[in-house]
Amino acid sequence: MSIKKKLPIIFTLLVLCILIAHSSLHYMRSKEKLIEFNEREIELITQEISYQVENAKKGALYVEDLMGKELRTASIVIRDSLPANYEEVTNEQLVDLAQELMISHITLLAETEDDIIGVKSSDPEQIGLSTNQWLFWYDAFKQLFALEPVTVEEGLALPEYWTGPIEISSSNPEHTDKWGYYYDGSTNYIINPYHRDHVALEYEEKFGPGPIMDRFKDKLDGILELTVFNPEKFGKEVDELYLEGNNFIRIVDQPIWYGTYQYENKSVDVGFVQAAMETRESQNYIEEVNGKFVSKTFVPVHTETEDPFVIGVTYDHGLFQQILKKELWQHILLSLPFLLVVLLTSFIFSRSITKPIDHIVEKVNEIAQGNFGKNIDLKRKDELGHLAQNVNALSSSLKSYVCDLKKSQEVIEFQANHDPLTGLFNRRFFQEELAQRIEMAKEKGGTVAVLFIDIDRFKDVNDTLGHAHGDQLIQLISARIKDTLTVGNSILTRQGGDEFVVLLSELEKEEVLEVADAIVKAINEPYMVDGYEVGVSASCGISLYPEHTDNIEALLINADGAMYAAKKTAGNKAILFDEKISIEKKEKLHIEARLKKAIALEAIDVYYQPKVDARTNKMTGVEALLRWTDEELGFVSPDRFIAVAEDAGLVHSLWKIAMKKACLQVTKWNKGREEPLTLAVNFSAKQFQEPCSLVKQVKEFLSECGLAPELFEIEITESTLLFNTKETIRALENLHQYGISISIDDFGTGYSSLSYLKTLPITSLKIDRSFIQDIGDDFRDSEIAEAIINLARSLRLKVIAEGVEEEYQKEFLMQHHCYDMQGYLFSKPVSAEELGGSWGQVP
Repeated sequence: MSIKKKLPIIFTLLVLCILIAHSSLHYMRSKEKLIEFNEREIELITQEISYQVENAKKGALYVEDLMGKELRTASIVIRDSLPANYEEVTNEQLVDLAQELMISHITLLAETEDDIIGVKSSDPEQIGLSTNQWLFWYDAFKQLFALEPVTVEEGLALPEYWTGPIEISSSNPEHTDKWGYYYDGSTNYIINPYHRDHVALEYEEKFGPGPIMDRFKDKLDGILELTVFNPEKFGKEVDELYLEGNNFIRIVDQPIWYGTYQYENKSVDVGFVQAAMETRESQNYIEEVNGKFVSKTFVPVHTETEDPFVIGVTYDHGLFQQILKKELWQHILLSLPFLLVVLLTSFIFSRSITKPIDHIVEKVNEIAQGNFGKNIDLKRKDELGHLAQNVNALSSSLKSYVCDLKKSQEVIEFQANHDPLTGLFNRRFFQEELAQRIEMAKEKGGTVAVLFIDIDRFKDVNDTLGHAHGDQLIQLISARIKDTLTVGNSILTRQGGDEFVVLLSELEKEEVLEVADAIVKAINEPYMVDGYEVGVSASCGISLYPEHTDNIEALLINADGAMYAAKKTAGNKAILFDEKISIEKKEKLHIEARLKKAIALEAIDVYYQPKVDARTNKMTGVEALLRWTDEELGFVSPDRFIAVAEDAGLVHSLWKIAMKKACLQVTKWNKGREEPLTLAVNFSAKQFQEPCSLVKQVKEFLSECGLAPELFEIEITESTLLFNTKETIRALENLHQYGISISIDDFGTGYSSLSYLKTLPITSLKIDRSFIQDIGDDFRDSEIAEAIINLARSLRLKVIAEGVEEEYQKEFLMQHHCYDMQGYLFSKPVSAEELGGSWGQVP
């Protein structure tokens, strides 16, 4: 469809949408106004009805009291007109006397052994009537016969007289009566005159809310029904009285006080009536009742003196829809002429702009076919003229853009497959190239080799020289590897960080090993980085297709595993993958998984090896050592599982278990000891990567367990001082100032400078067990042990020997004034229970 036709349709549809939206908005506003009017109308109706109900109740009570007083006057006349003994009175006398006094009936009540009954009456149904089940009425009769003031709350009490409230007659529930009861002791009966039906209810019938409720229903459109609910009884089980063979409900217990309840929906209405009472706010709903959609509104009315009630207004909801539908159609019919005018105007307007647009489209199609540089000749000063100029400018710009696009695509393709730092191929290119070479090897036969190279101690370069110098070093290393790859079919890629992968094809295994060794040797040569001489080495892992695997992912994983095997043996070498590496890796992963579970369950045991003063053979302290026996793996040696924990980042969790159990145990042992035991715990070098947090946790453990800092000793190896040196030294000084001792474990086996012994807050040296075990029975090969003891003495440091297993070793150490010892000669590491049994000094 052309624009010439589309524009009128679009404009017409747009205007139509606006008109529909406007009509909908008008409909919604009319609906809101109608609802507001209805709410105001209901508010006025309920206000008037509630006013009438309250006035009717107050007026009825007032009139009821007047009627009661009138009945007392009638009672005195009756007393003076009748004999004092009821047996002498006839029912006919009572009929005549009632007519003379203009009251409905007269009944005489007399006492029996267990009841008060009607003995004479102008109403035959009252004769023989029992009253002992009449609740408070019977209580009032008993008080009258006792010549006591009537104290029941209901009704009106006067001297020697009580009048009950207007109530349904128990002898005949079809009647509603107002009774009076008089007794002054001069007769043997209570005089009971009363008004019936119309006389008793005359005030409420004339002045109650009924007439005005009927007037509202007749005069106001939509009002279907008005009801005054008793919220205490509506919807609940009604207390029905059974007296004299009759069932009836007391007036006060009736669920509907005024009005009708023809639109009955009790299961729903009960909830809304109760909600109105609880919230003190109007409630309403719309539903089909008796075949008609109605809106029911429930308005609560609370008064200070009378019982609360709820006014229900049932409104014809269909009347709303009729009014709104009529307004909507009127609005739509008025909009149709306007819509026709818009349609004609849009046809004329579209023709004036589509003609020059057709000319522009024709020229644009030529440009789209590649005919750049041709100009549109359109002499207009409006937007279409500017559009033509822009199309001309676009045509001239497209030539240069197409040329630039080709160059940009080349750059994008290069960046997609190359590392931005080194210019080498990246991981994405490596994956694609490896897949292609594997496919070629499958078709033609041949070998594909993957060399996974990782730079040893590269992190130290970044930490000491900064990341900028680290990037320079990576560039130099990549260039050196590239220069080393003189064989054909080789590709060098950078995987990221300090990792490189070399891909080789069609080489024998020996040739691949020669290339790998050449790369490792080349990387090991010194580098000059911005005036700094830097030396690094590399670990290289080699995996071959199809010898080791025919799976692409496994090929790279095997090379990575072989690289880590090279790192474990100090790096600076290339290792060819074998199944042992895979098995060791799987075993390591299995141990790691089981270790995580054991840590979560704290199923790691803490053993204790005594520190002994060899002069007295008394235990002075203990060293806490971890032991682990797994359900699947059995006993796992500490060297094995602690190394796994170091690699997996679990060593700190193990340390927490050791601290928690050991500190609590030593604190328990020290209770009551004259000379408390000290506790030594080994700390990993990796724990000092966050030294501030470590210091805080040590202090918290000691405080929570109640172990004095002076009784706690930290054991670290010399390698700890190589990590984060400044922060580590600051942390050790903080702990030392707190009172904690610091010991260098396995002293003499590390590679750090001895200058730290003078500058660091070290309190003792621990001679490595290898130097102690070298001591012969004739004290030969004891030079290193003796040198360490002399070094400690000259620096005023304590010295302790570990690994003492023979008496002659103990004798040598004592001769050289080294008295603190550990070893199997005294005790192997044992559990807390075993230590308590073998060393009686431990509680």
